[in-house]
Amino acid sequence: MDAFPSIQQTNLPLEFDDRPLSKRVGLVILATDHTTEPDFQRMVASRNVGLYTSRIPYANPTTPENLRRMLRPMSEGAWMILPDEELDAICYSCTSASVVIGDEEVERALQQAKPNVPVVTPTRAAVKGLGAFGAKRISILTPYTIETSTPMAVYFNGKGFDIANFTCFGLDDDREMARISTQSLITAAREATARDADALFISCTALRAASVAGEIEQAIGKPVVTSNLATAWATLRICGEHSLRPELGSLMVQPMASW
Repeated sequence: MDAFPSIQQTNLPLEFDDRPLSKRVGLVILATDHTTEPDFQRMVASRNVGLYTSRIPYANPTTPENLRRMLRPMSEGAWMILPDEELDAICYSCTSASVVIGDEEVERALQQAKPNVPVVTPTRAAVKGLGAFGAKRISILTPYTIETSTPMAVYFNGKGFDIANFTCFGLDDDREMARISTQSLITAAREATARDADALFISCTALRAASVAGEIEQAIGKPVVTSNLATAWATLRICGEHSLRPELGSLMVQPMASW
């Protein structure tokens, strides 16, 4: 074996920053999620904002019963994100589960591990996003079955929205939802948008709809809010990031009312 020089420890003084990146965003996502991380890397991550992800158990099919089962491991998933260090926001990335579990229950579960950290759910972010456009009457498009879509309709109606029409694909596997082509989403969005709707909401963090939100807006002539687009937008605003990014969709030029 060749000889190598002895290792020496330098005594040069080191300077330390408070954080490696100025903002920290935690993501709690499903074990089966294909879409949230790429979307957040594209829309949220930057030289100032770091993303830190934890996956929690989830098994298809996507039914209200299976969605509710995610509540128990949620706190542990949040705790695994930079333990004992502060976050600026933490996001739970499942729209349908946020509906059946409830925004408040999700918030309580995540704040057990990360006290006082703002919690972003896709549903609450979508309500804020639709409100930013002043939308009152909306169309909704989901990939779910009718059984899983029904609580979604109840949720948005309960938030004061008049639902012009509601369209679903009838799928019950989120991995299959993630494989729907973006062109199919554009075509479906055009068909699913009522003429008298103020905006279109496309539900599901598995769908790649955020990547074509701008194209959908051009196709339907109305604002589009998707689960991941709304969650990314709300997260950026909470983190104090207010840059206008119209290439991501018109939501990304809107201010957000206090979270």
